[in-house]
Amino acid sequence: MASSLSFDAFAVILALALAVCCVTGTLGGIVCENLDHDSCAFAVSSSGKRCVLEKQVKRSGEEAYTCGQSGIEAGGLRDYIETDQCIGSCGVDRRTLGIASDALLEPRFAQQLCSSKCYGSCPNIVDLYFNLAAGEGVFLPKLCEVARQDTRRGMAEIRSSGIVAPGPTIHPVKFTVAPAMSPY
Repeated sequence: MASSLSFDAFAVILALALAVCCVTGTLGGIVCENLDHDSCAFAVSSSGKRCVLEKQVKRSGEEAYTCGQSGIEAGGLRDYIETDQCIGSCGVDRRTLGIASDALLEPRFAQQLCSSKCYGSCPNIVDLYFNLAAGEGVFLPKLCEVARQDTRRGMAEIRSSGIVAPGPTIHPVKFTVAPAMSPY
């Protein structure tokens, strides 16, 4: 009787171990495509790539949200889903589609990102926006310094002073019409 009890206990332990292994993914790693839309944005896969929430339109016209792996490295971080505390402290949204730097020019977002609750405590989000800012020609610590001083003045300064690299300038094309020449 005692040997069958230990066999039953072993079977239960084995079943639990297999269940845990299957729930967490391949060898415990995060696969972006397996994440739901409520945990996708700001997550990092086991390969170190950032997960990105994408909207797809099905043939029926219905919209569906899927999680995919981006080509963006996460600065050495792997197997990570951002905490709710950091999501709130940094002013980001789990339903963010794609990865973009547009939010950096919003004064309210810049203040939250640069706050001690975010900048000092949420390295995953800060690393993401540091790299996005750099891609736009912005040095995030300088942006934060300006944002902490005076939000309105700071954002105007960022847009006009060279902290942000200027985008392409489109010059209007001027057409001149030559006077019509008389064939006579």
